[in-house]
Amino acid sequence: MESIVFSHYSVLLNECIEALNIRNGYTYVDCTTGGGGHSLEIAKRLGPDSRLICFDRDSDAIEAASKRLADYREKITFVHANFASLDEVLTQMKIDNLGGVLADLGCSSYQFDTPSRGFSYQHNAPLDMRMDKTSPLDAERVVNTYSEEALKKILWTYGEEKFAPRIAARIVAEREKHPIKTTEQLVSIIRSAIPSSAREGGHHPAKRSFQAIRIEVNGELDAIEPTVRAAVSHMVPGGRCAFISFQSLEDRIIKETYRDLTGGCTCPKDFPICVCGHKPQIEILTKKPILPGAEELAANPRSRSAKLRVAEKK
Repeated sequence: MESIVFSHYSVLLNECIEALNIRNGYTYVDCTTGGGGHSLEIAKRLGPDSRLICFDRDSDAIEAASKRLADYREKITFVHANFASLDEVLTQMKIDNLGGVLADLGCSSYQFDTPSRGFSYQHNAPLDMRMDKTSPLDAERVVNTYSEEALKKILWTYGEEKFAPRIAARIVAEREKHPIKTTEQLVSIIRSAIPSSAREGGHHPAKRSFQAIRIEVNGELDAIEPTVRAAVSHMVPGGRCAFISFQSLEDRIIKETYRDLTGGCTCPKDFPICVCGHKPQIEILTKKPILPGAEELAANPRSRSAKLRVAEKK
């Protein structure tokens, strides 16, 4: 049995802490605690009347972060749940002083580097990819039971894989011969479906497909917009949202949700006065996303696609 060694580089760490503008008397939320790197730096800055709520759907992350944050335990509440439940949890806890919400939407290094989790195309492992190991949907079920059309849509939409039709067709053909149970099997199938000329150089041929299937298994994109809206809804004026994305699909959702929340009156232009009462809820503090600097990229090449967008509650 593998021991839990939860290593994870905290992407854009200093930038996130500065963005949150941590003040005494407020509650802060780390939606994606992981190994606790961001949470630790938030905890260090909490005043005597502040708290931190740490979410993670991965029980291994909760266990690792609990140990790492032991010195600050009296100020922290751990929540083993998808951050999609942010609104429900904050309501149940009667939080009325929310000062900031942070979300790092990337998978942790631990998840990628632990072979048995089945996230990586670099290791042979059972097809899993679940962030929450109690979830009924895993990658094996997606690959072996989804229709060819559904697989094609997932690969195209979530992976932006231009060979999605070929890969989906090959998966269906192969699973009719025998179930596809391992990452090695799936990598071989994907590789065989992509023309040899397209496999030369560049990314690993399975990179986009594995990303797409992982997103489907974990419902990663579905939770982003409602979480941003829940954060803003519960936040006090001056509170900050700091969301880190790692791919264009995530970044687009964050950017568009922020933009929508900056909107004011929706009345027809010919109305003499506003009757809708809509007012801008946030101010976007990052007209362009904050990106990792050269030093961080050298220390952690996986951070190269990270983008941080920050907004402040009006």
